[in-house]
Amino acid sequence: MFNRIREDIMTAKMRDPASRSTIEILFCYPGVYAVWFHLISHWLWKKGAKFLARFNSTIARFLTGVEIHPGATIGRRVFIDHGMGIVIGETAIVSNDVLIYQGAVLGGTSLEKKKRHPTIGDAVVVGAGAKVMGDITIGDSSKIGAGSVVLKDVPPHSTCVGIPGRVVKTKDKSCPLNLEHNKLPDPVKNCLQELVKRQDELENELETLKKLYNISNSGININNYRRYNEDVVFEEGGGI
Repeated sequence: MFNRIREDIMTAKMRDPASRSTIEILFCYPGVYAVWFHLISHWLWKKGAKFLARFNSTIARFLTGVEIHPGATIGRRVFIDHGMGIVIGETAIVSNDVLIYQGAVLGGTSLEKKKRHPTIGDAVVVGAGAKVMGDITIGDSSKIGAGSVVLKDVPPHSTCVGIPGRVVKTKDKSCPLNLEHNKLPDPVKNCLQELVKRQDELENELETLKKLYNISNSGININNYRRYNEDVVFEEGGGI
């Protein structure tokens, strides 16, 4: 138990650049408390003390703002940053070295009493306000962008953003932890950039046509248009 506490404190120091000391983490990090409360709740749940497990998790939610169902499986070195508003459902599985930001939800999409919550792989980052819903799998070392709503599986070493979530980047190998969420790909921005690029191409083509057929910005030279039209008709056989 003490080894687990020491491990979680070291994880908080590594994951949060604002942390300054062990004392600060022990007294000022509700996300760390939430994980420790869950260790007790989950142990009670597995022992069959369902009510006590739920009661303990309710106290944890009151104190930390984090709701983790006692039936959920939480791995080692899981760090909940800020914590407020996080919900982790009963059948959710959170693997090792996962980083979860405030407002994230690992929720279910079914009322059936079976596996209905997501499985989060090792070293996954779940951004602030992200919603990962249903019995899906988020692959190892993937990132879920802030505010995303993910409803389908995400392959390992990928970045998923948007509503609904779309995989916008995939790597063949693991990459080091990157907390710069402002640098995640923006699919809307990329789409607009492609539209602007295509607009420039069309404008260049239009300028070329204007020069070719002597068309001014004020309008079409009707004589040139008639001459061009007559040439086309002749080439197509109409003038023979």
